[in-house]
Amino acid sequence: MSLAESPFPWYAVTVKHHHEKSVAQAIEGKGFAHFLPVYRKRDGGAELPVFPNYVFCSLDITHRLPILTIPGVSTFVSIARVPAVISAEELVSVERMIQSDLRIGPHPFLCTGDRVYIERGPLQGMEGILVSCKPHARLVVSVPMLQRSVAAEVEENWVRPATRRTSVAA
Repeated sequence: MSLAESPFPWYAVTVKHHHEKSVAQAIEGKGFAHFLPVYRKRDGGAELPVFPNYVFCSLDITHRLPILTIPGVSTFVSIARVPAVISAEELVSVERMIQSDLRIGPHPFLCTGDRVYIERGPLQGMEGILVSCKPHARLVVSVPMLQRSVAAEVEENWVRPATRRTSVAA
C-alpha cells in the first residue's frame, strides 16, 4: 500500500536517538503502516534517517497506545497536546525523492524571512534575509542607515540558517 492509500492519517512519532529503525520495525510488527525515510551517506556508507528522531505512522489516533508502549518511542508530535496530522502528500514527495536516483540528504528548514548564511558560491561568508525560495533562493542584504537593500539570487543549497548574533549596545 502506498503512503497516499493509507485509510488513516499520518502522524510523526518522536523516538530516542538511534532508535528509528527498531521503532519502525516494532510499528510494522504491531500491524501499523509506517514510513522511515532514509538516505545513504555520500561516502556510500550507512543508511541514516532523513529526519533523525522521527518515524511516521498511519493509524486511528484513538488507538495510539500500542505505539506509545514501543521501547524508544517518546511521544507523538502534537499541537496543544493533540497529535498533529502530517500531510500524506508531503510524505509522498519525500518518498519520491528517496526513490529517485538523486543524491539526497537532510537540509536545514528555511522560511522566507529567516536570516541566512551563505556557505558556498561568490557570496560565501555573507549573511542576509531570505525573501523567497523558488525557483532560486533570493537573498537580501540591507544597509539600514541608508534604508536601502540589494537582492541576489543564489542556489538554495548554498544557504543555511544563520546563527543568532547578540547585538552590543554602543
